[in-house]
Amino acid sequence: MNLSTFFTAAAISASAIFSAQSVASETSLPDLNGQVIVAVTENAYTPLNFIDPETGNGIGWEYDAFNEIANRLNAKVDWQLSSWDSMIQAVKQGQFDVGMDGITINDERKKEIDFSVPYMISQQFMLVRQDESRFSEHTSFAKDSDLLIGAQPGTTNFYVAVYNVLDGDENNSRIQLFETFGASVQALKTGDVDMVLMDASSAKGYMGANPGTFKLVGDPLGTEEFGFILTPGSKLTPAINAAIKSMQEDGTLEALNQKWFFDYQH
Repeated sequence: MNLSTFFTAAAISASAIFSAQSVASETSLPDLNGQVIVAVTENAYTPLNFIDPETGNGIGWEYDAFNEIANRLNAKVDWQLSSWDSMIQAVKQGQFDVGMDGITINDERKKEIDFSVPYMISQQFMLVRQDESRFSEHTSFAKDSDLLIGAQPGTTNFYVAVYNVLDGDENNSRIQLFETFGASVQALKTGDVDMVLMDASSAKGYMGANPGTFKLVGDPLGTEEFGFILTPGSKLTPAINAAIKSMQEDGTLEALNQKWFFDYQH
């Protein structure tokens, strides 16, 4: 799936796909015979995973996607929560079977854990306040030493800020660190920082949730692939990969894009 496809509206609704295509795919996918898959997320990365303010339950693109994967594989999901900074290690140690949090597939992480095939391809953009006029791309941002970036340590957003926008110093004081991604966006909203780097998918979610508050500026700063993380050597990996591929082929992933990045109003 490329980015142009990623932002194309689905031709049919998610509910129609799930009812028709899931059944059609069952015969060609592995059968896990009701196995319980312990899945972990953070609930802090809108619209991939976050708390529904009305119900207090975790919802989002990744919840829908992985619930559908389990359905196609005849498995059940036991949802658990973890902070971002401990998630990869916890999955590596087998505390959870699979983790998700908009996690970028890269070689360094592959040394620690296994990845599924990519379920989403996105790019990093500069999210700013709607009334921002001091800069319009990353070079003009970098030149103004008074401007601050909000970031969550250890994330792709943080490293792009360090190496693609600023000077390569991971201790640069212009990067303000926050425990969660949502906290960095809140700091942007209140004026405590001036820019947050964000993949295009989440940017759509935050702009939809806060009409007239944010905008994107500048060109994309790199492309990233998101994947589910699994315990090294997990027997679940090929089954999950097969389910993801079936969801790409039948349009389910496009329908989820439509639901969470275009139709849903938080």
